[in-house]
Amino acid sequence: MPLPSLSIGGLSARLPIIQGGMGVGVSLSGLASAVANAGGIGVIATPGIGWQEPDFKTDYVAANSRALRKQIRAAKDKTKGIIGVNIMVVLTNFAHLVRAAVEERIDIIFSGAGLPLNLPELVDAKSSTKLVPIISSARAAKILCRKWLSRYNRLPDAFVVEGPKAGGHLGFKPEHLDDEEYALERLIPEVVKIVAPFEQESGTKIPVIAAGGVYSGGDIRKFLDMGASGVQMGTRFVATDECDADPAFKQAFVDADEESLTIVKSPVGMPGRAIRNEFLDDVEDGAKIPFSCPFHCIQTCEHKDSPYCIALALLNARKGSMKHGLVFAGANAHRVKSIVPVAQLMESLQQEYELSRQPIEPLAQEESPVEAAHP
Repeated sequence: MPLPSLSIGGLSARLPIIQGGMGVGVSLSGLASAVANAGGIGVIATPGIGWQEPDFKTDYVAANSRALRKQIRAAKDKTKGIIGVNIMVVLTNFAHLVRAAVEERIDIIFSGAGLPLNLPELVDAKSSTKLVPIISSARAAKILCRKWLSRYNRLPDAFVVEGPKAGGHLGFKPEHLDDEEYALERLIPEVVKIVAPFEQESGTKIPVIAAGGVYSGGDIRKFLDMGASGVQMGTRFVATDECDADPAFKQAFVDADEESLTIVKSPVGMPGRAIRNEFLDDVEDGAKIPFSCPFHCIQTCEHKDSPYCIALALLNARKGSMKHGLVFAGANAHRVKSIVPVAQLMESLQQEYELSRQPIEPLAQEESPVEAAHP
C-alpha cells in the first residue's frame, strides 16, 4: 500500500510528509520548493531570515519581513506545490512576519515555541492561509481549540505534535527528554483523542502530524497506525542537495555519531539538541563569545547575560563557519550517511513505508492523565 495523501484545510499534498522549518537560513525557498515538487509540504523558516538584507542590523523588522516576502515569491516561482512558513511565537517580530506571509498568500503558517493564542487575529478572515500550531502536549491542543473557538469561532487546521527527539529548541524540561511518559508514541494517541470531540462538533477534520525523531518510512507507518495523518521531518532534509545551508553544515550531519549529539542550554532558556563541535566545547569550558545585539530577536533571550548569541551562532553554522557555529540536529542525525537529492529521499521513504507492512503497536496506554475535551 503506497503512502496516503495529506489534507490540511482543503489543501492536499500527495505525500503525508512535511519538511520541518529550520533556521537560521537552513530551509528557505530552495529546499521548500524541492519538497513541494516531490509531493510533500515545503516549509520556509523565518528566524533571522533577513540576514542577507543590507539593513538587517539597522532595521531588523523591515529586513526580515522583506526577506520573507522574497523567499515566498521565489518558492512559488519554482513550484505549484504547497509551501508553508514556520513562525515562532517567541519572535519579537512575530506579528510582522505573520502579516507579511498572509499578504503573500502563503499556504500554511506553522507556529510553535509558545502557544499561538492570538494567531487568528493577525490573519484576515477572508485569507485562505491555513493555521497549524506546533505543540508538545494534548493539554496544549485542548487549550488552543477552546481559545480559538471562543475568541475567533475557528479551530486550528491541523496540529504538529513535536516530541523530545526533535532537533533544535525543545518544548520539554531537560529531565523529560528521555522519559517514556513524554515519548512521541504516547503524545500522538493523546492528541488524537483530545481533538476528536472538536472534530465531531465542527464536522471538520483536524489532522495530527507527528514530529521529532521521525526518520524512516517505517517510522511514518508507525505514527500513521497510531492515528496521525502525517509526519514532519527536519534532519533528513538537511542532508539533501537542495537544502539551503552550506555544504559544511550538511557534512556535519554525515560525520556525526551518536556520542556527538548533546543537549545544550540555549540563551533563550530552553534545552536544545545539537551536534557537539569546537564551538560548544568552548562554551562548555566557560568561554564567552563577544557579541553585540542590535536586535532583540527572541522575547525570552537574556542576551546581556548570555555566553553567545544564539542567532549569530546558528547563522555562522548555516554559512559553514563550524568553529563559530551551533548545529541543531535531531536525535537520529547520526544515522545520516550521505547527501542525496530531495526526490531520491522522498522515493526511498515511500519504498521503506511499503516494505514495513507489519503495523507497529503503540506503547501500552494507561488511563490518560489528560481529561477528555468538551467543546
